[in-house]
Amino acid sequence: MTAPPASRPAPDSSSAVPAAGLPSSAVRSAFDPGAAAARATDAILRDTLGAAHRGVVVDSPPGAGKSTLVVRAARELAAAGRPLMVIAQTNAQVDDLVVRLAEKDPGLPVGRLHSNDPDPYDKALDELPNVRKSAKAAELAGLDIVISTAAKWAHVQGVEPWRHAIVDEAYQMRSDALLAVAGLFERALFVGDPGQLDPFSVVGADQWAGLSYDPSASAVTTLLAHNPELPQHRLPVSWRLPASAAPLVSGAFYPYTPFRSGTGHGDRRLTFGVASDGSGPDRVLDEAAESGWGLLELPARRTPRTDPEAVRAVALVVRRLLDRGGVATSERSPGPVPVTADRIAVGTAHRDQAAAVRAALAELGVTGVAVDTANRLQGREFDVTVVLHPLSGRPDATAFHLETGRLCVLASRHRHACVVVCRAGVAELLDEHPSTEPVQLGVTVKFPDGWEANHAVLSHLSEHKVSWRP
Repeated sequence: MTAPPASRPAPDSSSAVPAAGLPSSAVRSAFDPGAAAARATDAILRDTLGAAHRGVVVDSPPGAGKSTLVVRAARELAAAGRPLMVIAQTNAQVDDLVVRLAEKDPGLPVGRLHSNDPDPYDKALDELPNVRKSAKAAELAGLDIVISTAAKWAHVQGVEPWRHAIVDEAYQMRSDALLAVAGLFERALFVGDPGQLDPFSVVGADQWAGLSYDPSASAVTTLLAHNPELPQHRLPVSWRLPASAAPLVSGAFYPYTPFRSGTGHGDRRLTFGVASDGSGPDRVLDEAAESGWGLLELPARRTPRTDPEAVRAVALVVRRLLDRGGVATSERSPGPVPVTADRIAVGTAHRDQAAAVRAALAELGVTGVAVDTANRLQGREFDVTVVLHPLSGRPDATAFHLETGRLCVLASRHRHACVVVCRAGVAELLDEHPSTEPVQLGVTVKFPDGWEANHAVLSHLSEHKVSWRP
């Protein structure tokens, strides 16, 4: 999404869309997702452990096993006698990687470098005997793996550089943050999702636009601008997105790094123990269970950002999903598994919208559902998601609401189904507000842009629309 198309690997046969007319059995036999993922992983590890290049870049679509790759690469580097540092972007990501490493290899010495804050890490780490925790990097010297956030690593001084590093969520890391830690390692593996939200910056960065050292650009963009010869790989399979979702998400958001679902049509099912009552929320849930997508369309209207009717509709969809006893069948378990509140998420564009949804859910007696903005839902996975469309009820289409990564995150958190709640008229709104961002010299035009991605998603959702007047 942020790197120029010329730097992207060409699509290979493992991610090609099957020829029209082939029976599903022929398609499944022609494409082995496990074998395709294994080939990609082997090539990545080969370059990471054996190549002379100072960096290796890996593009990972949603749910492609990015964290699994990071954990495996870290273990193999450590087993080869190459101590390494791991750089993540948030404390939650760091703690998750520490736990994953401990689960895979309980005897592997791991250091958790943390801040001096009162509650700097997940207390679950205290139960892991192989994990040593400290606010000083020198006290963790000699351990096979030391993990911390980019912000903490930026303050580390006076230590011997590591021979290897792994940068997790590299597309969420600004290039100035990479510069601050670059002296701590000799070579690195950069792993991230190019379709997610761009790195966050609290100041405008127009004055640096087009420059190869733009501090607001992602670490990967700047890295490749200065080192175009670095090996670039991609993970070709999403193990999260079902067969109903992968084609849309791949085509709308990953045109240069296409991917396939690791499952086929029929491998996953969402059913309900209670029949539909005929209401809009029930009908859209039935549509989503059948097709993987559902659009609950409310009457066209310009509304406040926290549109009470749309917020109420989102809450009702979640309430009915729980009341009807949703059950998910998948490759993860031998039998059906109830879709409980902790396996449901609601995604919004703004924090005040999320707060309004939480209040509406509380009024309906619903607790335990994750309700948050796209920024905070990045990297998370649920069985069913309910999304309040970023452009619903708006009078205009701003750059914020057209951000490609925001829509990509909201549309790619689910394993079974995604329900979108939206006011009618968004397609017309998009046509009235085409993309008008200024063209800047040296800046690669993003493709697809938010305008095009929104149209692609809306076109698909229109096939699964349930019109409803609350």
